[in-house]
Amino acid sequence: MRVAVTGTPGTGKTTATRLAETPLSTVHLNSVIREEELTTGHDERRDSAIADIEAVVSRFEGQPDLLVESHLAHHLPVDRVVVLRCHPAELETRLETRGEPPATVTENAESEALDVVLAAAVEQHGASSVYEIDTTDREPVAVAADIEAVVRGERGPSAGTVSFVDYL
Repeated sequence: MRVAVTGTPGTGKTTATRLAETPLSTVHLNSVIREEELTTGHDERRDSAIADIEAVVSRFEGQPDLLVESHLAHHLPVDRVVVLRCHPAELETRLETRGEPPATVTENAESEALDVVLAAAVEQHGASSVYEIDTTDREPVAVAADIEAVVRGERGPSAGTVSFVDYL
């Protein structure tokens, strides 16, 4: 079983996966990409590394029983994709609190309102493999419990159940 936990930065992926108790090995993909230099260059505008998705996929090829967390996790071949969602107004607050630049805050809030990560996950894996979880007003331990339920197969797919169109 391979499960991706993905979502726009600030939705709670890292916190929830650290709290989730599953039989899967947890991989914080951004750390692996940084530590193993699985990049193709640097995005000057965003001041961030550009992940080499092909290298990342190859790095985890043949490794079973993974819970992979990252805004890029849905690019990996996995059995299930958990997409964490957060209302863009709350997302702005979270990102501002952690010191993200205003341009990054705006870009991520708009991305969340437009379902960018969800759409990519559905396109790559199909709606029957995608599980949306709204983290907006929820404690991380409750989100972790939802991730655990997805891993155990106790929660059905739910792509398209969360909408933040009102933000636009």
